[in-house]
Amino acid sequence: MKFKERKRRILQVACALVYNCHLPGFFHGRIYQGASKSICVPGLNCYSCPGAVASCPVGSLQTALVSARYKIPCYIVGLLLLAGVIFGRVICGYLCPFGLLQELLYRIPSPKIRKGRWSRRLSLLKYGILIGFVVLFPILFAAPGFCKYLCPAGTLEAGLPLTAVNFALRRLTGVLFTWKTAVLAVVLVSAVLIFRSFCRFLCPLGAFYSLFHKIACLGVEVDKNRCTSCRACVKFCKMDVQMPGDRECIQCGECRNICQEQAVVWKTFRNPVSEKSNRRTGE
Repeated sequence: MKFKERKRRILQVACALVYNCHLPGFFHGRIYQGASKSICVPGLNCYSCPGAVASCPVGSLQTALVSARYKIPCYIVGLLLLAGVIFGRVICGYLCPFGLLQELLYRIPSPKIRKGRWSRRLSLLKYGILIGFVVLFPILFAAPGFCKYLCPAGTLEAGLPLTAVNFALRRLTGVLFTWKTAVLAVVLVSAVLIFRSFCRFLCPLGAFYSLFHKIACLGVEVDKNRCTSCRACVKFCKMDVQMPGDRECIQCGECRNICQEQAVVWKTFRNPVSEKSNRRTGE
């Protein structure tokens, strides 16, 4: 593992530990209810995880929509917009525990399914889940559709740990819990075969953050004055990108090591890449 990749991995692990640092909850089978639960972490992390010290943005948005009913939940929407404008999908690449889990699973030796036209088309599914299960379902049916029926992170981080130590809760499990466990199993197995399968095809939070790929303050972009259109970066990337920094890019920055022209650069606040290139070329 290269030094830069190792630094990203350390940050991913640190975020997972900070998000879920209430370790006694795993032994007692109780959800933390402290004041910090009123704050959302930027990545996908279940509110009901026994170790979680903050809320999940997707779960919070659904709960707010259920409660507000046809009103805009300004607080949670504002937090999501702020995270999107500042970080964009940097959150997916650096600050999401479930993304880290998928990357680790992909390292398991096995046949791998490579990306192609099929995966680029399937990547659009997450936008349907964002609109259908996260936004419309809570409004129309007064229930958190994504958390209730689909979210594998919730099953892994909350459902399984809580039922493992809480016998009374385990007795209440039924068809829905079986369904959610099956969804989790499919996602975990697919993550071994397909790089970040859940992120690419199903995650509504990644779909939301991808909407900010052009305006987010942080992330990678391509210096068009240096780029030779060799597409080495696109071929190297395991995500369904058409260009570093686009909506499917998780902003990990690993493609910077591949580009021989050093055309993939990190965004800066003061000097946009176009300005730097113009000064360098004397235009």
